[in-house]
Amino acid sequence: MTFERLQKQIDFVIEVDKIKHIFRHTKLIDGSRYENDAEHSWHLATMAMVLKEHANEDELDVGKVIRMLLVHDIVEIDAGDTFAYDKEGHEDKNDREMAAADRIFGLLPQDQARRMHKLWSEFEARQTPEAKFAAALDRLQPLIHNYHTEGKAWQKHDISLKQVMKRNKHIKEGSEVLWEFALDLLNRAVQQGYLTADVPKEEGAE
Repeated sequence: MTFERLQKQIDFVIEVDKIKHIFRHTKLIDGSRYENDAEHSWHLATMAMVLKEHANEDELDVGKVIRMLLVHDIVEIDAGDTFAYDKEGHEDKNDREMAAADRIFGLLPQDQARRMHKLWSEFEARQTPEAKFAAALDRLQPLIHNYHTEGKAWQKHDISLKQVMKRNKHIKEGSEVLWEFALDLLNRAVQQGYLTADVPKEEGAE
């Protein structure tokens, strides 16, 4: 018996353990520390199971959505987490993440590497119903965290309502219901002083 295929799979499993050490710019809901990518991906997969009924597409393959969400941030092992509102960081984000996808998924046997890469690429393209819903959840989850931490991340980086709206408006592509919920959440955030309705002078309008 040869373990060549199995060893490649184990090598990939060992490599993706590193995602537990990639920290995001969003704090846990209790505000105790920053969330890591592994926690974020698990949380999104759970949200997909719970919130599937609110997707725009009735015949949604929720299993595929969950698979997308579990792999969508694996590339950040190499590329790092790019802050949502970091214009400079986004200039080479696609190149960094594509190179990471090639290397990390390439650890797998070829058939699995192709499937994994295709799944990640589908999520990034946001064209299929599953990708649109997965992306909607990926945008909604940080809004929930920011609201329940009283806007700590928004305030730290002087983020305005206009910026948040522009960044997250495609939630509607995956779920009109979740977008209406997000709008209500953001309005409440402004009312409670967690998020400013004005564009900060030092940032300028987006």
